Amino acid sequence: MSGGPLDPSDPFGTAALRESVLAAWQGSPTRFREDANAEEDLRLGGYRDRLLVELAQNASDAAGDAPGVLRLSLVDGELRAANTGAPLDAAGVAALASLRASSKSSDTVGQFGVGFAAVLAVTDEPRVVSRSGAVAFSAARTREAVPSLASARGGDVPVLRLVWPSDETDVPDGFDTEVRLPLKVDPEGLLADFASQAPDLLLALPGLRRVEVGPDAWERSESDGVVVLTGPSGAQRWLVHRVEGELPAELVAGVESRPRWHVCWAWPMDEPQAGDVLHAPTPTDEKLSLPARLIATLPVEPSRRRVLAGAAATFVLEQAALAYPALVAALPAVERTSLVPLPGFPLSEVDDRLRTGVLEALRTAPWLPLADGEWAAPSSAKVLDLASFELVELLEDVVPGLLDYELTLPPHAKALAALEVPRLGVADVVDALAGVGGDPAWWHQVYSALTPVADVDSTAREAMAALPVPLVDGRLVSSPRGVLLGTDSELFDSELSSVSGLRVVHPDAAHPLLLRLGATEAGPGELLDSDAVREAVHRSLDDPALDGPDLVRTVLRLVSRAGGRPWLAELALPSTDGEWRRADELVLPDSALLTVLEADAPFGVLDASVAQEWPRSVLTDVGVIDGFTVVEDDSPTEPDHDLADEGYWWDAFDVPPTRVLGIRDLDLVAPDKWPQALAMMAADPVVWRAVAEPDGYTGWWLARYATIDGVPLGSWRLPDAEGLEGLYDVVPPVGLPPHVLAAAGVRTSLAVVDEDDVKDLLGRLGDPARELSDALVLRVHALLAEVADSVSVEPPDRVRVLTGAAEPADDVLVLDLPWLLGVLPPAQVLASSGSASELAELLALPLASEEVSGAVVGDGDEVVWSELGAVRLACDLLGVDLPDGSLIVHDDLVVAAEGAEHPVSWWVDEAAVVHAADTPEGLARALAWTTGRWDDRHTFAALIADPTPAVLLG
Repeated sequence: MSGGPLDPSDPFGTAALRESVLAAWQGSPTRFREDANAEEDLRLGGYRDRLLVELAQNASDAAGDAPGVLRLSLVDGELRAANTGAPLDAAGVAALASLRASSKSSDTVGQFGVGFAAVLAVTDEPRVVSRSGAVAFSAARTREAVPSLASARGGDVPVLRLVWPSDETDVPDGFDTEVRLPLKVDPEGLLADFASQAPDLLLALPGLRRVEVGPDAWERSESDGVVVLTGPSGAQRWLVHRVEGELPAELVAGVESRPRWHVCWAWPMDEPQAGDVLHAPTPTDEKLSLPARLIATLPVEPSRRRVLAGAAATFVLEQAALAYPALVAALPAVERTSLVPLPGFPLSEVDDRLRTGVLEALRTAPWLPLADGEWAAPSSAKVLDLASFELVELLEDVVPGLLDYELTLPPHAKALAALEVPRLGVADVVDALAGVGGDPAWWHQVYSALTPVADVDSTAREAMAALPVPLVDGRLVSSPRGVLLGTDSELFDSELSSVSGLRVVHPDAAHPLLLRLGATEAGPGELLDSDAVREAVHRSLDDPALDGPDLVRTVLRLVSRAGGRPWLAELALPSTDGEWRRADELVLPDSALLTVLEADAPFGVLDASVAQEWPRSVLTDVGVIDGFTVVEDDSPTEPDHDLADEGYWWDAFDVPPTRVLGIRDLDLVAPDKWPQALAMMAADPVVWRAVAEPDGYTGWWLARYATIDGVPLGSWRLPDAEGLEGLYDVVPPVGLPPHVLAAAGVRTSLAVVDEDDVKDLLGRLGDPARELSDALVLRVHALLAEVADSVSVEPPDRVRVLTGAAEPADDVLVLDLPWLLGVLPPAQVLASSGSASELAELLALPLASEEVSGAVVGDGDEVVWSELGAVRLACDLLGVDLPDGSLIVHDDLVVAAEGAEHPVSWWVDEAAVVHAADTPEGLARALAWTTGRWDDRHTFAALIADPTPAVLLG
C-alpha cells in the first residue's frame, strides 16, 4: 500500500498519507472518532451550504495574476467544477486530506483546504482531476479499510481523511483542474442555486473573470471605479471604492513582512441593496444592513462564517468606515443620501460596529450640498423640513448652513435624520422670521411659499399662526389672527368707524394663506364675524349711551348684507321705555305675539324708530322677537333648553329623548289667548313643526297647560271622538280646525301617556256626575290594566261597578274568578275585562277570590262529558275536543255564600270540581272554562240549546 512521491501511479504520495492516517486510527480509535466528528461538524455546520463559494475561492486562488475561469456542469450524474490556473500539487493533496490545514498562502483566499469539506453536502465520492494528476476520496473504500471502526459508528466514516490516486487525466480543454462530484442531491436544483450565486462571487473575487453554470455564463469587467457583471439576464453595475495598506506593527508583532489589508465598498447602481452579509472576501454569516456591500480582508474563523474578533478585525473595520464617505462622494449630490445607513436594529455585532463607524465618518466629512452652492458636513448643516424651492431661496440669507432644496424632499429625510442634521420645521421657520424685516411684497412671497405646506399639514398651520404680518399702518403684528384683508374701502371708511381694535393687512402682503391662519377677508360676513365686532356686541350693554347708536347702525348694516348670527342676540337695542336691552329680550312693536302674551311678560318692545328704519328680517336676524321661538337640539343630553316644565316631559320617558324640538316661553301666553296663540302657531310652518312633533315637548306641554275656558286642552275631546262621550267634554267652538286642536292635545281617542293621564282617568271614572257607557268603562279599565305595572298613583275613592254607577271603593271587589259573579251583587263588582290582578293592584282593591267563598248546597249527578249529547254535538260543530273526565250536574244549582243561598248556573268548588245547572247556560260556562275557551261560552250556550248547523252559521 506504500508508494513514493515519484511513483507515476501515485504522483502525490497518497499511500503514505493513508498509512499515516490508518496507523493513527489503529493506534487510537479515539482519533478516528475525533476525525469523524470533525468532518461531520464541517459537513453539517460551517460548510453545509458553501459548496460553490469554496469551489470559486479555490478557482480564484489558482488563477494567480491572470483572472481565472470557473465552469460548473453536469456530466453523467456528476457535478464537475473546472478552473484555470495552478494545477494540483502534493501540498494541496495533503491539505485536502488533513481536515485541519490548508495549503493557501497569506495572499490567497484558500486552495483546497478545510473548505473542501463543503463537497460532502452533495457527494460521498469526490475526485479532483488535474493536469498534474488525480486523486479520489470514497466513503465506501474508507469503510472497507477500517471495517471494525466503521461498524462501531454505524458505517459513518470521515470521507476526506483517506485519499487514493486516480488514473483520470481527461481535464476539459482550456482548464487545468476539475473537481468531480457524483451527486446524491437534485442536480438541476443545485445548478439553479449556483446560478443565483454567480454574480456575487464574481464581484467578491477579483481573481475570477468568468463563471459558467451549465449553458449560462457571467463575465466581470471594471472601468473608472465601476464593476460590470454581465450575465444571461443583463448587466449589473457596481460603484466601487478601494483602499489598502499594511496592518500596524503592533497588531502583527514578530511578523517580518506585515500582511496587507484590503477594503472594497461596492454599491449596486441599478437597484437598491436589500440586506447583505459581510464578504471576507466571499460571503460570511455576518449579516449587514448597510446600503453598500463591504468586501474586506478580515480575519475569519476556520469555518469562514464569522469574523475572528480581535485588534486586527477592529482596525480593518475602522478603516472601512473611514473609507465610506469617499464612496458616497463619488455619487451625484442628490443621490448621496441613499448610501447613508438608516436607523434600525443591528443585524450582527459587526453590523453594529460598522454602522456606528460609518455614521461617525459621514457626519464629519463635507459632502452635502448647501443652498448657496458650497459643501458642508452634516454636523454643521440644517435642512428645511418643507419641500419648497421658493422657501429655500427666500431663507438662504436668513438661515446659515441651509441645505440645497433637493435635500428637503422626502427620499432624503431618513438619511439626514440618521446623520442628526437638524430639521427646520414650520415652527423653526416662524421663529427665524420673527426678527426679520423685509418689505410687504417679500412677505407675500413667504406666504406663497408656505401655502402648499399649510394645505396638507394641520400641525404646520398651527405653527404658522405665529407668522408676522405687516399692517397698512406700518406695524408688524405677531400673528394673522384678528387681522382683516380689506378689499372694500367703503366698509372701512364707514361701516367700522364705531368698532375699535380692527387690524388690516398691508395690500402688498395680502395673501389667501392669512385667511386660513386666522385672518378674515373684510367682506360683510367676515367683518361681522371678526373678533372686534363680536367683542363690541358682547360688551354693548356695558355703556350703550356712549357708542350704542353707531354700533347698532354698523351691525345692522352688516347683517343686512351678510345675514344673522346666534351671538348677535347680545346686541344692545333701545326699547320703547328708553332702556337698552338685549335683542332677544325685545319684541317688534307690531308683532302679533304681543297680543297673546301676559301683561307682565318679561319682554320689552323695540323702539319704534329702529323698527321703522330696518327691514323686519334684519331685526329678527339679530334675535328681535316676532313670534314664537323654536328651540331644536338633535343630540340632547339633559333638559337644559330653557323650556317651561321641560324636566317633567323628560322624566316621562323610560329612555331619554334623542331630540328636542320645542317652543320657548309657552308659559308666558295669557290663559284666555290660547285660541289666538294656536292659530299663530298653525300659520308658521317652522313653529307648527314643533307642535306636530310625535311625542314632542310642545304637544305634551300644550295638552297639560294650555287652556280653553280655563280647562287644559287634554281634558277636551273633539266632537267626532264619540267613543269618549261622557268621559271627556266636547271642546267649545274656538274657530280652530280639528287637526290643530288634535295636535295641541285635544282628545281624539282613548290614550295613556304618563301617570297624569292615569290619575285623570281614575278621577273621571269615579265622578258620579259622569254618565259612561258600559263599553267605555270596560275599555278604560283594560287600558289601565295594561299600564298598571309602570305607574304609581293614589287609589281612587270611587270606582265604576257593573251597575254603571260610581261606588265607594271600600265596598268593591275585582272579579278574578267568573263563577263568583253568581253570588256577588253587581254594585260590588268592578266593571272590568282586563287583567284582574294588575287592576286590583293599581286600584288597591281586593280580588273577589280573596274575599268570597261558597259551598254547593245539595248533591248532583256526576256525568262524564262525553255522555252529554248536546255538549258532544256542540263541540263537534266547533271542532273542539271533548274534555276528559266529568262534572257534577244539578237540576237546580245552589251555592251558600255571603250568609245566603244563591241560585247559580255553574260553580267550581274548592276541590276544583266543576258543577253546572242542567241548563244550556250552566253547561256552556262549565264547558268553556274546562276547555280554556272562555270567550266562546255564549256560542257554546246557543249550540247546546240547539246543536244544529243553522245556529252555528246564523
